[in-house]
Amino acid sequence: MATAHEEAYWIATAGETISGLRTSLSHGLSREEVDRRREQYGTNELQKEPGTPLWKLVLSQFDDMLVKILLAAALVSFVLAYLEEGSAEEGIRAYIEPLVILLILVLNAIVGVWQESNAEKALDALKELQSEHAKVLRDGKLVSGCSSSSSSASSSSSSRR
Repeated sequence: MATAHEEAYWIATAGETISGLRTSLSHGLSREEVDRRREQYGTNELQKEPGTPLWKLVLSQFDDMLVKILLAAALVSFVLAYLEEGSAEEGIRAYIEPLVILLILVLNAIVGVWQESNAEKALDALKELQSEHAKVLRDGKLVSGCSSSSSSASSSSSSRR
């Protein structure tokens, strides 16, 4: 008999959750049931996301409408400087404006990449602060330990005894 909250345990009552997960409030799961579920569903861990490659961070800095407008302005300025006739000294001065625009865009990209990499490092540091330990009932006993690695290690060491 399926309940309305069969897979939505966060809105189910405690009784519905215990019944749906086939466990007991006083006994918890047996070691065999834990091992079977771990084999069926995997460990209770979030997958670690790989960091963003540096080249993607750099390219993302130029994916902004204002930056694209400034790049177009630098290109137009380069073309106008190239087509401008005059003395060699005036010709060099004509390239200063587009070079300054490009320099500002490169500096903006460097600062943006630096900020994003610092933000990723800060998020990783916060993730490291999260507790990986939980108290659970196993065979009627309250057990405290790491959510996946220590329980796997304890099951492999207990099977050797």
